[in-house]
Amino acid sequence: SCAGRNATSLGFYTPMQQARFQLDDLFKRASDFTDQEVPNRQRMLTEARAYGGYAYLILGETMCDMTVDGGPKLTSADVWKMAEDHFTEAITLATTLGDNSLKNMAIAGRARARLDMGKLADAAADARLVPAGFVRNAEYNASTTSQARENRIFNMTFTNLFISVAPPYQGLTVDGKPDPRVPVTALKTSSGAARLGQDGVTPFFQQQVYTSVSSPVPIASYAESQLILAEASTDQAEKLAALNRVRALNNISPLTGTVTDAVILEERRRQLFSQGQRYTDMLRKKLPFQTGTNRKGQVYNDDLTCIPLPDVETQNNPNFKGS
Repeated sequence: SCAGRNATSLGFYTPMQQARFQLDDLFKRASDFTDQEVPNRQRMLTEARAYGGYAYLILGETMCDMTVDGGPKLTSADVWKMAEDHFTEAITLATTLGDNSLKNMAIAGRARARLDMGKLADAAADARLVPAGFVRNAEYNASTTSQARENRIFNMTFTNLFISVAPPYQGLTVDGKPDPRVPVTALKTSSGAARLGQDGVTPFFQQQVYTSVSSPVPIASYAESQLILAEASTDQAEKLAALNRVRALNNISPLTGTVTDAVILEERRRQLFSQGQRYTDMLRKKLPFQTGTNRKGQVYNDDLTCIPLPDVETQNNPNFKGS
């Protein structure tokens, strides 16, 4: 379901749209007051634009079509431009506020938006600005009142065994050893047999990136920005250096030779494992999705790649009537 919202549903459209609207609404309302009337107003404005930029960015990356506040149909490019504008404003606000974390988050987000838009020179320029060691996390904790405050990936892979790691991510090695960027464990029963997931069929391979309900998830980071630089730069030496700076973070031997799109995508696939970007990379680079039937004989939809707008949107938005 696109629209579901709880600790186990995979739906994201409704909560993402709600977050986008609330952040834009907060910015609009806070703009009507003064700093004297609203404590921390400048921080509110900055955070609303920075986090709002990511809401637009992700919706543009994943949805086949988009709409904002009951408006007309928008393309991904339309939404990425909105994200870019939000990030640009957030950078200005964060600079005035003196908050380097929010500033770097917005710069990294704008680099990603510009990469999506094909504005490679601008994306590279932004990516170069993100300092080594930077990361801005989505933070979680154990909550007695709401599972929404808990790391959903942990709940889906540890607490409930709902999501197993796919075969292309199992057993990956680098330098002749297990790849530390893709930590995965094959679960076993007490007798040593493969432990199955909730469907009773799938051997369960468990991600080991997020190992508690309070494990943070990166929103923006130096590592991702260096991967953006590697893709957006036109200079082979810079591309290779960017990739090797990321590999060095994981104590992995450097790459040599020519940096191709395939090399960059593989480095992204491993470094950004469990950060929700492989799907958008596949859409962005038009990589093939799995076809045929799965292990349970279920047929993959050969036509469905991006996510269509849910009925709750198309049936209630007058701009989509009859389309």
